[in-house]
Amino acid sequence: MTKTQAGKSRASGRITLAMVAAKAGVATMTASRAITQPEMVSQALRDRVDAAVAELGYVPNRAARALASSQSKVIAVLVPSLSNAVFTEVLAGIQDALDVDDYQILIGNTRYSDKEEEKLINTYLQSNPDGMLLSGLTHSPKVQQILTTSRVPVVSMMDMSTDPEQLTVGFSQFQAGYAMTRYLLDKGHKRIGFIGAQLDERTLRRAEGYRKAMQEAGRADAKLEVMVGEPSTIALGAELLGRMLAQAPDCDAIFCCNDDLAHGAIYQCQRRGIAVPSQLAICGFNDLPASAWMNPSLTTIGTPRYRIGFEAATLLRAVIKGEQPATRQIDLGFTLMARESA
Repeated sequence: MTKTQAGKSRASGRITLAMVAAKAGVATMTASRAITQPEMVSQALRDRVDAAVAELGYVPNRAARALASSQSKVIAVLVPSLSNAVFTEVLAGIQDALDVDDYQILIGNTRYSDKEEEKLINTYLQSNPDGMLLSGLTHSPKVQQILTTSRVPVVSMMDMSTDPEQLTVGFSQFQAGYAMTRYLLDKGHKRIGFIGAQLDERTLRRAEGYRKAMQEAGRADAKLEVMVGEPSTIALGAELLGRMLAQAPDCDAIFCCNDDLAHGAIYQCQRRGIAVPSQLAICGFNDLPASAWMNPSLTTIGTPRYRIGFEAATLLRAVIKGEQPATRQIDLGFTLMARESA
């Protein structure tokens, strides 16, 4: 049977704070203070308690500390993908912002599923998180009800809400889609296609911006849209380029909803001997690291992913502390990266 450092079997129970106190020769309250408020005790006492913690393998009970302090020091973060570079950069920003106050992060992958998001939120609420960071503005009615009932502070990331009371950090996906389409129109392109995949709320808002610009220019045509619910990949981008050219052979530019699809579209153009951009302009979205090094380099929308995570976490920290933020909505904007592919 496995033995702990205290010489007790794992089956005999968890190492307690009282055991640490006894080992260090101090009162339980003193041991607790040495662990949670070390600045309140002497260095010598701290060293004794630290040595007892190390020898016994004591792990503080966060749930008990949360009950005592009314704060769990836990933040729940939900993103739709852990493999997408967009969200790994958002998470990096969150981590850096929360490290300041020694928060622990519970990261959940919703996989673009309302049911998965509902399950994760219900699970994470059992840990009594001090706040939540959620991707996007749109949630199922059940999730909305859960969040309202829980009263846990929530900051939404990646888009901008029309509700001035909603805590939001991001940029307008609609305006970004509009700006890219307007750029292509101003370059003289007339038959501009839109390729979309996954069809999450951000893709749909980019598509709305695209349609608005095309309608204003009198160029809107349903044949110029190829939208599928499959996850975005480079291979899918190559496939969807073929579909677009089959249904709109006179297409002279394509706005892809993200860079993965745009990379695939460029590769497929090269396979087919289609010159980019002289025969067909290709644009993407998100400005992934490889996009500047494509041949030709990809025209795309640069998005402040790290800053979104950092500012969202900073805003949430302020709200948790009871501070009144100067603004409940932080629009970090986007950058149109004009390169060779368009």
